[in-house]
Amino acid sequence: MSESLPMYEVYALRYARMTRPASHNFILHDAHDGTVDMDFYVWLIKGQGRTILVDTGFGERGATQRGRPLDCCPIDALKHLGIEAGEIHDVILTHLHWDHAGNLDKLPNAIFHLQETEAAFATGRCMCQAVLRKPFSADDVCDFVRRLYEDRVAFHDGDDTLFPGVEVLHIGGHTKGLQAVRVHTARGWIVLASDAAHYYDNATLKIPFPVVVDVEQMLFGHQRLLKLAGSVSHFVPGHDPLVLQRYPNLPDVPVPIAVLHESPNA
Repeated sequence: MSESLPMYEVYALRYARMTRPASHNFILHDAHDGTVDMDFYVWLIKGQGRTILVDTGFGERGATQRGRPLDCCPIDALKHLGIEAGEIHDVILTHLHWDHAGNLDKLPNAIFHLQETEAAFATGRCMCQAVLRKPFSADDVCDFVRRLYEDRVAFHDGDDTLFPGVEVLHIGGHTKGLQAVRVHTARGWIVLASDAAHYYDNATLKIPFPVVVDVEQMLFGHQRLLKLAGSVSHFVPGHDPLVLQRYPNLPDVPVPIAVLHESPNA
């Protein structure tokens, strides 16, 4: 029963941001919709003597290659949560896109958890198609393969329980092997959707993000994750600036950090 499960703290740390046309974020759009902000996050899960990082963001290499300025290094910024990179022993990679799987070399003691489907997707024949490989970085994928050859990758084949109260959920849609994360907290289960839904509106208005491998999987993934979350207030999209507005922010730190295990703001 969920009452007997461990309870974790969960944080969303914003390390970069940008503004772009709203049409870039929704398959169905109006040409006059204007611009929308996009935030870039990593997520940290703490409790039961464990520190689990969800995604690793991008670093200077990705920022230079993509022209996306960093506000801070997401790995270095973990110090504002009292965490040093060497203390992290488990990293959940939701998928291998450039803005979620950089900085692997900054985590010397970590095991990287990934869906086997995602590794096959990022290194297989789909990458012969320019439109499919565009969101990936060959350098980051090669860094992941190096971790594999160092025996530092744990593959998952579908839904799995990483630890009691921490689950990975194979969703697909955005990529073939995208996985979301479900975490048990003092206020119940929280779903970290990552790029299963970039924005609340992707899921609640049923309008997918346009970078998608399988629209059907993405739409049904929205439904599944909202059901598992139990409410929108327990559902956390991957890039929405509203996350920092809806949740309390950690005080007295120089980077924005939302406290997801506390109740949302009124």
